Amino acid sequence: MIECSCMTAVKYIPNNIVLVGPMGAGKTTVGKQMALQLGKKFVDVDQELESRTGVSINLIFEIEKEAGFRLRETAMLAELLQLENAVIATGGGIIVTPESRALLKATDSLVVYLKTEVKHQLKRLKRDKQRPLLQGGGRRERLLNLARTRNPFYEEVADVAFASGRTSSYGMARKITAYLKQPDSSSHTKTS
Repeated sequence: MIECSCMTAVKYIPNNIVLVGPMGAGKTTVGKQMALQLGKKFVDVDQELESRTGVSINLIFEIEKEAGFRLRETAMLAELLQLENAVIATGGGIIVTPESRALLKATDSLVVYLKTEVKHQLKRLKRDKQRPLLQGGGRRERLLNLARTRNPFYEEVADVAFASGRTSSYGMARKITAYLKQPDSSSHTKTS
């Protein structure tokens, strides 16, 4: 995985780009901006699941529990990875199942990890009532525990990582697209 801070200059734009990272890292908002900047289609795994099932992620969690939701999520990821010319935003927990991690590691898509600190997540998610794993009190502790568990998985599947703390979604998208347009396209190839 390549850690990036700021890049420059168009040689290689991957067919698909997959954004991974914790909730509140900006995967959906950054993904939409990237899709606009790169002329790609934008899709969000969670939004696709809600659209196709006709119910919210919360209701899927309530009825099928996390295990049932993760099965649906992995199947949706496998389908969306077959798209052409897309930016795909994933849910924060997509990396918890070995099956999803295997899909992300095997894909020809560029997997981008949007890293963020818990303090930034708390700020961005302060009014959020939709995320099943944030229901109830103790958000900071929950986010810290999720970070300890999940951050190694994000690093495992990612080809490149960007810190998404203080940068706007537009600025983050510009930073990533600038990276993709670097003259040294060899750094973008998938390694296993």
